Amino acid sequence: MPDPSPPRRLPFTAPNLLAPMEGVTEPCFRDLVLARNAPDLLGGAFTEFVRVVRDPVPAWTLREHLGPARFPAPVGLQLMGSDPVALAESARRAVRAGAPVVDLNFGCPAKGAIAGCAGSALLRDPAAVERIVAACRAGCDEAGGIPLTAKIRAGYDDDRLLEDLAKAVESGGASMLTVHCRTRAELYRDEVDWRRIARAVAAISIPVCGNGGIRVHADFARMRAETGCALAMAGRGALADPWIFTGDSVSAPEAARFLLEYRSELLARSPASLRGAAGRVKQLLRFYTAGGIAVENRESWLREADPERLFARLERIAGASEAAPDRTFGEKKKSSLAPGDRSDLLECRA
Repeated sequence: MPDPSPPRRLPFTAPNLLAPMEGVTEPCFRDLVLARNAPDLLGGAFTEFVRVVRDPVPAWTLREHLGPARFPAPVGLQLMGSDPVALAESARRAVRAGAPVVDLNFGCPAKGAIAGCAGSALLRDPAAVERIVAACRAGCDEAGGIPLTAKIRAGYDDDRLLEDLAKAVESGGASMLTVHCRTRAELYRDEVDWRRIARAVAAISIPVCGNGGIRVHADFARMRAETGCALAMAGRGALADPWIFTGDSVSAPEAARFLLEYRSELLARSPASLRGAAGRVKQLLRFYTAGGIAVENRESWLREADPERLFARLERIAGASEAAPDRTFGEKKKSSLAPGDRSDLLECRA
């Protein structure tokens, strides 16, 4: 395979990023987080993965996942699949749809992804990872030359192929590798091994972004210092505290207002029912630490079956203080993506 041209410059405005998460990082949640974290603190975000099965994804679908660009920090578009041809054409279309960076998902541990030989399934085959990266890099170059990145886990059942996978991503022509430091078998367990990120840093010359175990603002700098990674990425830490990128400690009323605004955005941007919006808000409450509103009574929030009672509780907390600080960065506008009406608690895949 011929050597690719040099990696393209990354568009991120800061070294701390919001991770792509299935069922979470659609424009409603993503924009609320970008609005509260200035671009010198939150350097970029990603869409939920867009599944590529047999055919390339239509351009209009890619545009919906991206939504209009509203903030200086870029939003990359993540693709997941196993067919290099379909993925490469989807990458071309993503460039034309306005994506500033395309990311490839080699980390999703869901059974559906494994059954389709996508996501974490590809961690058993570094050669296949390299072929997919090379094909998508060519697609990005042909359509205008935006950077291509890739996200892996530390391995499938173990981490023995970590260096091989990192080198495959680099050889394929990616501009950045994100390493989620858990293996597919480890799923989302609390324990993390950041030494795996350091191993990837030592194995390749392109920038590495570390992911896994960032729970508070200080963890971003600590991960970079301990592993040598150039960037760090928060997933569930941002669900727990959307202000994790600023390090601000927010009040209970402010934390409640975030959830109420999330509800309002979901209802305004789609035909979602109140129950569907409540399911999405509960998904955040499952992890939420901001303002301390769910730390000691989390189960009572998650077991609340009546959406109106759920939001009434939040409204009482939000109204407890009239003098709330304005922590919104930039102007908030509407998105074109219509998230699904899901009332169940979705598993976050970060």
